[in-house]
Amino acid sequence: MASHATAWFTLVALVCSVALVSCNSNKASDSSPDHSKLVASTASYGKMPDGRKVNLYILTNVNGMRVQLTNYGAITVGVEVRNRAGEPADVTLGYDSLDGWLGSTSYFGATVGRYANRIAKGKFTLDGTTYTLATNDKTNHLHGGVRGFDKVLWDAKTVRTADAVGVEFTYVSKDGEEGYPGNLKVTALYTLNNANEFKAEFFATTDKPTIVNLAHHTYWNLSGGLRSILGEKLMLAADKYTPVDAGLIPTGELRDVAGTPMDFNTPTEIGARIAQVEGGYDHNWVLRNQSGEVKLAASLYDPLSGRLMEIFSDQPGIQFYSGNFLDGTVKGKGGITYLKNWGLCLETQHYPDSPNHPEFPSVVLRPGQTYHHVMIHKFSTR
Repeated sequence: MASHATAWFTLVALVCSVALVSCNSNKASDSSPDHSKLVASTASYGKMPDGRKVNLYILTNVNGMRVQLTNYGAITVGVEVRNRAGEPADVTLGYDSLDGWLGSTSYFGATVGRYANRIAKGKFTLDGTTYTLATNDKTNHLHGGVRGFDKVLWDAKTVRTADAVGVEFTYVSKDGEEGYPGNLKVTALYTLNNANEFKAEFFATTDKPTIVNLAHHTYWNLSGGLRSILGEKLMLAADKYTPVDAGLIPTGELRDVAGTPMDFNTPTEIGARIAQVEGGYDHNWVLRNQSGEVKLAASLYDPLSGRLMEIFSDQPGIQFYSGNFLDGTVKGKGGITYLKNWGLCLETQHYPDSPNHPEFPSVVLRPGQTYHHVMIHKFSTR
């Protein structure tokens, strides 16, 4: 009888021990991200005018955050995040269908290159040779030219890492395309993880000396498009900016932001001083981080929705554009008319017109080197 009782208690203890291990195991799993709920799916998004198929890629995380991308222009079609009440909304500007993107001249959501931003008079000299680029911004070259990276069909595939899902876009820019030297092999890797981090990572290699400055060009509106961005609070981790001439080309000076409407070292409403800046904000800020490490570059907060976006990058500059050229002629998502200041861009980058300013950080890429650019958008609420 005693031996039976001992055996029974031993069995009970073993079952309890197993249950406890199982319970503890479940607790541990509950406290760590569920990477199985990171999903990447693909859908048809229409066709190019020449009949080539265009796809839509949808990334979703455990929190219900959703990112949509397309291989036309390696464009970010939408980023859906929740407000402090848990309600989701798309916080980017753009279009409801491929046709809108095909006809766009605003670079909504685009991956821009080979050189993001402006190059004066579409000319630069490298190793004693002067190159002439397409001029598509009056007399200047802008965002890669007439047919930049935002207007080509990229190769694409979905990818999964240890803690993220994403899309890897690849494109080969031929020697002489838009006037640039060298065959440039480009990769744009966009990923989403369960920490609500939407990451853009760019790589490029060349077979001839060339210049490279790739950027992510999404227009953000953290209200979900309900109102202008003038009430959103912006922080830029920068003590200086690059003043520009009438054509928005840097003069070469690095000017202190202190005591000017360009000072966003503490979060400040965008509309508070915008009237003091002729034409609105469309300038490059010189980030304090010049180390090449990934650090906080900017934050954007919408007090009414509670949405907060923090931007981390390894680049030396960031272009803040306050949507000055939106003029009500563009009908965007859901039929919304995009008026002036209805969206803003925060593009981590090298400085505009760097090839013509040897005093600026170099944008030259040579054979055997790899261009690398990291930009992380982290979303939360408060």
